[in-house]
Amino acid sequence: MSRIAIVTGGSRGIGAAISTALQAQGCTVAATYAGNDEKAAAFTAETGIKTYKWDVGDYDACAAGIAQIEADLGPVDILVNNAGITRDAPFHKMSRDQWQQVIDTNLNGLFNMTHNVWGGMRERKFGRVINISSINGQKGQFAQANYSAAKAGDIGFTKSLAQEGARAGITVNAICPGYINTEMMSTIPDKVMNEVILPQIPAGRLGEAEEIARGVAFLAADDAGFVNGSTMTINGAQYLT
Repeated sequence: MSRIAIVTGGSRGIGAAISTALQAQGCTVAATYAGNDEKAAAFTAETGIKTYKWDVGDYDACAAGIAQIEADLGPVDILVNNAGITRDAPFHKMSRDQWQQVIDTNLNGLFNMTHNVWGGMRERKFGRVINISSINGQKGQFAQANYSAAKAGDIGFTKSLAQEGARAGITVNAICPGYINTEMMSTIPDKVMNEVILPQIPAGRLGEAEEIARGVAFLAADDAGFVNGSTMTINGAQYLT
């Protein structure tokens, strides 16, 4: 049975790896994105996965976008809340706008997306919600009070909603990636990477986006129904919970 999946932020980086992994598992995937039309078009051309543009921080845009996906593809069975941004600054220099942008995307986005598929999942007695949190939501990070607060909130959201969805056949789980080899990490100077970041990771390397995607594919599967309310850490043993 083919499942319909939405992956937010699903045309680049970790999101793109998740989208293609779910496609390989037999899902029909819709990938959302917020800004880069060129990258989204290239992703669709390469994979055949349809892309849809909206801001997950906007509730009405989420409602309209999900309605369009369901009209195009069918009812949503799997939601991967992956979209995320950073606006880093030490707290004494952090602006209200930097705080709000991150909270709107990284935390409110989970409510906006999940709230608009939850009713249908309950009616159909099946659903998979997978929230991409972060190692920094578990341990905190200097100059990321906004990001760490949002990502910690994602974990609390996961644990609470799992209890509500369980009897309706819905699982809600979180994945906390560590440092992953994406475009964002490629901007870090070699000296910082080799002397500061890699020594923190017992595995001695960055993770790969495909390693996160394999975790998502496992949690999204029909036979993962007893895995619920969990937080999967994929960080090369950098931080243990």
